Amino acid sequence: MKIRKLDAIPLRLINEGQLSFFFIGVGSAFSKRHYQTNLLVIKGKDHLLIDCGTKTPQALFELDVPITHIRNFLITHSHADHIGGLEEVMLLNRYIAKKKPVLIINDLYEQILWNSSLLGGAGFNEEDSGKKLCFGDFWEIIRPKWLVNYPRETMSASIGSIDIKIFRTNHIPDSTNNWDTAFWSCGVIIDDSVMFTSDTKFDLNLIESYNKLFNLKAIFHDCQFFTGGVHASLEEINTLPQEIKKKIILTHYGDNWDNYESQVVQYGFGGLGKQWYFYDF
Repeated sequence: MKIRKLDAIPLRLINEGQLSFFFIGVGSAFSKRHYQTNLLVIKGKDHLLIDCGTKTPQALFELDVPITHIRNFLITHSHADHIGGLEEVMLLNRYIAKKKPVLIINDLYEQILWNSSLLGGAGFNEEDSGKKLCFGDFWEIIRPKWLVNYPRETMSASIGSIDIKIFRTNHIPDSTNNWDTAFWSCGVIIDDSVMFTSDTKFDLNLIESYNKLFNLKAIFHDCQFFTGGVHASLEEINTLPQEIKKKIILTHYGDNWDNYESQVVQYGFGGLGKQWYFYDF
C-alpha cells in the first residue's frame, strides 16, 4: 500500500489503473475538523462513491468536482453523514444534468432508503395522473447478486473493473448483538483485497472470518475513542491479533483524534485515516 497526498485540484476521477481509495472525509458524523467518512474508489476509468453525507457535496466542490460528475454510488446505511447529500445528487441530476446516476442497492434497502429518508424531499416534485415520482425516476439501479457459503449475508456487484462484495454489519440499534437482527447496514470489500467496514460495532467474527477468507491487504475500520454505543472503540479493536491490527487504518473518528495519535502507534495499528489522501494498492 502506498499513501500519497492529493497534490492538485481538481481531483481526477480516473487513474492509471491501480486500485485507489480516496477519503472525501475521515471524521465522525459530528466532526468539525474533518469531513464525514465517505470514500471514493478509483480504478482506471471507473469510480465508485461509497456514501454521500451532508457535507460531501461541499467537500467535492472544494475539490472542484461537481457532484453531478459522480456517476456511481453505493450507500452503507441511512444515517445523515452517509445519505444526507443524496437529495442534492438526485435533484441536480434530474433537473440540471438531465441524467440518472448509478446506485448499487438491493430491493430491501431501496424500500428503506426511499420510504424512510428520501421520499419526502424528492417524490412530490412532479405528479403525473396522480402518481408521484418513484426511486427509479432518479437512479439507474444495479441489483447486487446473493453469494452463498459466506460467513454472513454477502452480495456482489461490479462497476466496470471494480469488484464489490457487500456484507451485512451490526451497527444499530445499540442493543442488538448480531448483524442479522440489526437494522440494515453494510460494509464492502473491494477487489477481494481491501475492506471498508463503514459504521459498525466491534465485530470480531466479521474481521477474523473475512480476513481469513480474503487475506486482506488493508482494513479501513470504524473507530471511536470511547467504548459503548453503536461504533467500535479503539480499545475493542486493540483486542484483535497484531497481524490484523497492522492492516487496520482507523476512520470515522472524533475531533479529539490528536490526543490518541501516539496510542494508535503504540497499539500497532496502521494509522489514522487521512482526509484527501490516496491509498493505492
